[in-house]
Amino acid sequence: MSNFYASRKSRWDFRRTEEVLGRRARNFFSTCYNLLMSKKLKKSEAVKSETKTTFDLSQETKNSIWAVFSFGLVILTSLAFFNKAGAAGALFNNLTKSLFGWGFFLIPPAFLILGISFVKSVSRKIYTSAILGTVLFVLSFLAIFYILGGGDFKVRVVQGGYFGAIIGFPVLKSLGFGASFIALLLLLLVSLLTALNISIVGLIFKKKEEGVLEPLPDKVVIKRGTEIVDAKAEEKLETRNQKLETRTTTPVRKSPGDEDKEFVLKLSKSDKWELPSLDLLHTDTDQPRSGDINAHVNIIKRTLANFNIEVEMGEVSIGPTVTQYTLRPAVGVKLSKITSLQSDVSLALAAHPIRIEAPIPGKSLVGIEVPNKKFALVGLRNIIEEDEFKKGNAVLPLGLGRDVAGFPVFASMEKMPHLLVAGATGTGKSVCINSLILSLLYKHSPNLLKFIFIDPKRVELTAYNGIPHLITPTIVDPKKAVNAMRWAVKEMEAGSRDIFSYNAKLATKKDQPLMPFIVIVIDELADLMASHGRDIEGAIVRIAQMARAVGIHLIVSTQRPSVEVITGLIKANITSRIAFQVASGVDSRTILDASGAEKLLGRGDMLYQAGDTAKPRRIQAAFVSEKEVKDVVKFIKAQAEEMVPEEDDTEEKAETNNLSIPDAVIADDKVKSGDDMGDDMYEEAKEVVVQAGKASASLLQRRLRVGYARAARLLDILEEKGVIGPGEGAKPREVFIGRSTDDGAVAQEVPSEDLDQHEI
Repeated sequence: MSNFYASRKSRWDFRRTEEVLGRRARNFFSTCYNLLMSKKLKKSEAVKSETKTTFDLSQETKNSIWAVFSFGLVILTSLAFFNKAGAAGALFNNLTKSLFGWGFFLIPPAFLILGISFVKSVSRKIYTSAILGTVLFVLSFLAIFYILGGGDFKVRVVQGGYFGAIIGFPVLKSLGFGASFIALLLLLLVSLLTALNISIVGLIFKKKEEGVLEPLPDKVVIKRGTEIVDAKAEEKLETRNQKLETRTTTPVRKSPGDEDKEFVLKLSKSDKWELPSLDLLHTDTDQPRSGDINAHVNIIKRTLANFNIEVEMGEVSIGPTVTQYTLRPAVGVKLSKITSLQSDVSLALAAHPIRIEAPIPGKSLVGIEVPNKKFALVGLRNIIEEDEFKKGNAVLPLGLGRDVAGFPVFASMEKMPHLLVAGATGTGKSVCINSLILSLLYKHSPNLLKFIFIDPKRVELTAYNGIPHLITPTIVDPKKAVNAMRWAVKEMEAGSRDIFSYNAKLATKKDQPLMPFIVIVIDELADLMASHGRDIEGAIVRIAQMARAVGIHLIVSTQRPSVEVITGLIKANITSRIAFQVASGVDSRTILDASGAEKLLGRGDMLYQAGDTAKPRRIQAAFVSEKEVKDVVKFIKAQAEEMVPEEDDTEEKAETNNLSIPDAVIADDKVKSGDDMGDDMYEEAKEVVVQAGKASASLLQRRLRVGYARAARLLDILEEKGVIGPGEGAKPREVFIGRSTDDGAVAQEVPSEDLDQHEI
């Protein structure tokens, strides 16, 4: 028994060993097989990729090849029917007569329809629809021949062929003769619509469709609004200029306010003041170069067609910075599908960044703005020379620049009535402000226009010091800027409620000067908001709310478009905004409440959001060099010096003609009285330190119940007034003024060596 069990155990161990070895062998071979198959798969994928790369043809080329092949079959099959194609043609003729019956002549028309379908939709994949429509066209015709024939099945097959029996036999058995004939006619019509990819309106009512939808002109190119390449565009431009002339030369008076504006303009022109000469400014330089326009048009159309978006290309307008390609999408195409393909169009054109405007305001078109290969500078002189600037109804016209079509763009300061300019550093904000200031200087004399310039950067606006239009020299100190804004608020609240009606009343009186317009220009708002945020914001909001009627306008600029600088109150009260290039879409939404400024090109490329429009308008700002600014300022200063002796004869008239901020408002804090120091707790703080005999910020915080910032400010004021001494680390400051006794004597005298330095 033991031997028996031993033999059984040995056989069992051998079987287990055999199973383990077999399993391991199978795993080994399966691993080798997987490695071998993966290598083959990678090799086949590489071969496929190489083959795809080598024979990569565009869709237009493929469809063209299929169209040529279809038209070739039309010729060959026609020759076969006339026994002109040899033995192969005779064999084809006999085969088609048995399969198609009486409809053997339909083969050339079927290939003709197939070729036309490939030509008509040359940039789309239409293999399935074109072939299916052509096959249905032939089968429906053969089925009609089948049901029209009389007799049994064999006779009908001779008439309609075996292919005609495929559709004709079941239709005739199920519907009968009349209904089957109508059904086959409808199937024939559907096959034509499917093969040619046209609508029923385009097939039957073609003339009516052309009457409803007028085709766009082909490739109308306009060079900066002046140089015309196409005759149709020239006629269009002439009609636009005629409308513009009739609009500018025939003023329409709809309200008394308009009459007052015209009166102010006439009076300013009759003044003795001579406006600067246009020779001081530069004209437009260079011509923009946009590249191959026809190639870009084809690329845009083909790229959209690859995504099944049929468009009709319209006119092409070349601006100084970008070229706008207009297109009209087919009926039923969503605009969101076009705007979502912005990156794909940019890749196809090899241009970045592009901007898609869908739709263009006032037109049923979509605009694709592509950067030019070469930019052109826009000169301020060409814009000021326009009749719309000289003869327009705007009292305070601003020459902004040129749009994407090259036409000049103007704005009216009294309609804005305030303007916010924002953008990243070096994108053209300061140059834009200089062009706006020069636009106003080329329109009005100092008697009708006054400026307050606030420039904490001390770079741009200090060049205008000395011109008679300035109420005060350019303010560079934030403290003085706060005082000047407060003065403007007081002038606004104390002045007349309507500057036009006020000037109209003064015009009836002799020797009565008119109330001038005041334009406050702030070159960098972020510096003021960082130091005196609450005061500056309050003054700006107050002026923006009420100063429109009294003729006070704001132009605010900043290079930091954040919510800490451009607050909600400022945005709500300044609706007209200019956005230059910014770093992100968040900054663009902070300025314009919409994205788009992050896609600008810089160097004066901007989006202008007017207060009465829903969408911003892309404009290339006018360029003004530093030399032009200096030449204009020099001319104005020289003329002002020549007119000084005549004004000295009547001092009272000079005082009434020229506004001036009192010296106590903008002077240094050292010459101000206690009330002018900007803190109404000065006297209380002075009494506290005199009674205590020492001065510290913590003392003022406890006694006056104020914060540390105000306490430190009060200490600075007391030090400048000579009440206390300078700080000595953690020690309390020394008090120079003693406490008064009952008999009026001073308990502590100021040291003799400090009498010349501090006032008692």
